[in-house]
Amino acid sequence: MPNIASVLKAEISRVARKDARAETQPLKKASSQYRSDIAALKRRVLALEKQLGRVLKSGRKASATEETREGAGSGLRFSAKGLAAQRRRLGLTAAATARLLNVSVQSVYKWEDGKTRPRASQLPAIAKLRKMGKLEAAKILDGLPE
Repeated sequence: MPNIASVLKAEISRVARKDARAETQPLKKASSQYRSDIAALKRRVLALEKQLGRVLKSGRKASATEETREGAGSGLRFSAKGLAAQRRRLGLTAAATARLLNVSVQSVYKWEDGKTRPRASQLPAIAKLRKMGKLEAAKILDGLPE
């Protein structure tokens, strides 16, 4: 015959496990739900990053084709070496060239170094510079205010 103390101890143990299980079950369910939510969010972030990469890549391609069309539409091209050679041919300083083109001296230096490109609105002035001779450039510079 079992001892009453051991039966009582076993029953208390069983009830305690049942209560503990009842208390921890909602936490386990919530934890499991949080894990699945986190996994779903990670998948969504990954998909959005891929989509963003595709959009940026297509945006770069579109802007490159727009620049090509813009340059082709006006028929004017720009070459950094060509501008430097033109300036030397006319015997102009960078400052004088900047005054003729109505831009800053720094712009002329950066264009010649190939660090930047002139705006489309500045290309016609550069094209005019190509058609000028030394005397014409000197005459125009004399007429411009300092």
